[in-house]
Amino acid sequence: MAKVATRDWYDIARDTNWTPTYVAEDEMFPPQFSDPYGIPLAEWETFDEPYKITFRDYVQSQREKDVGAYSVKSAIARTEFYRKASPGWKSLLQLHFGAVSFTEYGSVSAFARMSRFARAPGMRNMANFGSLDEIRHAQIQMYFAYEFIGESRAFDWAQKAVRTNNWVVISERHCFDDIEHTRDVISAAIMTNFSFEQAFTNLQFVALSADAKKYGDYSFATMLQTIQSDEARHAQIGEPLIEIMLRNGRKAEAQKLIDISFWRIWKQFSVLSGVSMDYYTPLEQRELSFKEFVKEFVGNQFLRNIQALGLEKPWYWDEYFLPDIDVYHHAQQIGIYLYRATEWWDVIAGVSPAERQWLESKYPGWNDTFGQVWDVITENILAGRLERTEPKLLPMMCNMVGFELTGVPGKKWDVRDCQVDYEGRRYHFGHPVDKWIFEQEPKRYKNHMGFIDRIVRGIVPAGPDGVFDYMNMGEADRGNCGENFAWAESYRRAAE
Repeated sequence: MAKVATRDWYDIARDTNWTPTYVAEDEMFPPQFSDPYGIPLAEWETFDEPYKITFRDYVQSQREKDVGAYSVKSAIARTEFYRKASPGWKSLLQLHFGAVSFTEYGSVSAFARMSRFARAPGMRNMANFGSLDEIRHAQIQMYFAYEFIGESRAFDWAQKAVRTNNWVVISERHCFDDIEHTRDVISAAIMTNFSFEQAFTNLQFVALSADAKKYGDYSFATMLQTIQSDEARHAQIGEPLIEIMLRNGRKAEAQKLIDISFWRIWKQFSVLSGVSMDYYTPLEQRELSFKEFVKEFVGNQFLRNIQALGLEKPWYWDEYFLPDIDVYHHAQQIGIYLYRATEWWDVIAGVSPAERQWLESKYPGWNDTFGQVWDVITENILAGRLERTEPKLLPMMCNMVGFELTGVPGKKWDVRDCQVDYEGRRYHFGHPVDKWIFEQEPKRYKNHMGFIDRIVRGIVPAGPDGVFDYMNMGEADRGNCGENFAWAESYRRAAE
């Protein structure tokens, strides 16, 4: 018997809307979860996913991806590779698995909520696949991470991070709870599937996979490629939603969702990927600087996408976003290195003479700004004053981002503390855009306690180990200089 072509039955099979008779429409799809914008059901039924796939094809495709990734992993002696890897690549792997695995796991429920509450049958169908994708992404990354557990306890954080109150984890959790888990499914999908996955993760995995392949870490590269192909598929859920919003007079709401989510995700992406690309990736394996990567793949491509849909570039694009590409991750790298004991990975400075020369070539003026801070750090290490490389004072942290308030050192010093007084509490923000986001929905953000807030209010136990106990970090979990300060010795040798 001849098979019916997929195109002849696909739309019928996924058109699963019906008129309920035992409950009211609003009980089946509560507006606060499904659609607070009041868009007619007939409009939602026009949702047309660009990437169409059947369950049979999905299972076959995912099986082939897993067979390929696990086969490469089995064929390569990964433990021996890790032992021989550069300190910077070890740091990159430790940071990646601890920071990314639990966000993949959290995305499972984000897609599941879309599957349950979305009014568009095509969206529900694609979200179902999205949940399955994220389960696989979490599992494969945890599995690959645990291969190195005998080499470093940092890889335990692939599973442990989500159950801790580490300050980095608190920052990530606040961001992704905001865009993925605490909004209606339409808003969450636009913020997650468009701003997050189309603008950042899809391209991030491409770039990181290329660096991994060039470095010779074929197992890690293959794993990332299997994830990226999934991200490329369900990243497209957001575009049809934006088109529907615009057709129904909701351009301003769609624009605000993009403006908020792009900036929130940018801050996380800048620290995770910026530090990994410009400081942790070995110099000879760097394809592009982080700035070059962002301007080409995130800036240009994302800008074309939103403008093609009929939206405007975020209001802060030229004044704040583009300048931020040059500076934010450099400032955060200094804080990451100085507060290394509070992180689960072994931090790399990435500022040897050759690396500084590269940084100056990619970021003109780096030596006269961020380089001045590293000069002081280097001087203290060479003089044996290691205690001066571990600050004793608490840093001021942004109430939106959860990272330190930073500026540009040297003559361009411009650290900001943008303040908002709301209901008897003062909130501090590191940037006017962070302040603007808070002001859009202060009731949404007002109860959040950043890490320093928790210390000041006595939530974190007192005593020398109180901070580490609160973060569930025993001595073995605490980060060190991944090179044991050997990088600074290159300056002593250069001076001889």
